[in-house]
Amino acid sequence: MKSKTPLYFFGAALLVVFAAFSYTKFTEALTPYVSYEEAIATARSVQVAGGLEQGSSSYDTQSGNLHFTLVDPERSNKTMRVRYEGVKPANFEEAISIVAIGKWDTDSEEFAAHDLLVKCPSKYQGVEGYESKSYSAGDMPKDGGSQPYGSSDGYPNQDETSEAVGPSI
Repeated sequence: MKSKTPLYFFGAALLVVFAAFSYTKFTEALTPYVSYEEAIATARSVQVAGGLEQGSSSYDTQSGNLHFTLVDPERSNKTMRVRYEGVKPANFEEAISIVAIGKWDTDSEEFAAHDLLVKCPSKYQGVEGYESKSYSAGDMPKDGGSQPYGSSDGYPNQDETSEAVGPSI
């Protein structure tokens, strides 16, 4: 009868190789957020975040290159020039914040982004009369309904509702 020990060693070795391969690929795929200084110093792909410096963006429709300057949100005197090759995102000029994913290009001395994440302002931001509301359990109706009642929050009172809406049977 043959021993199964060599098969167990082969299986264990295969699992170790697979785990090592998975770990290296996973760490390569991570793109951490870093400061502008760290982005310049590293050779790997990273994420840098900031605000758009007003009047700094230019888009070349022929080459598809978007150039702009990011301003560090924590230190407004720190900036980074960014080059993005691709379609200019919609509402780019109104962006609240921009995350550029890529690496520092030492030849052109700018951040070469291969991906952009643009956070635009909420469509409700700045609208008069809009305010974020949160309700506590005491504000909810006693009948188990899901909408709070009372004219102050825009929903009708229970006694203000007239007739049922929908087709009559």
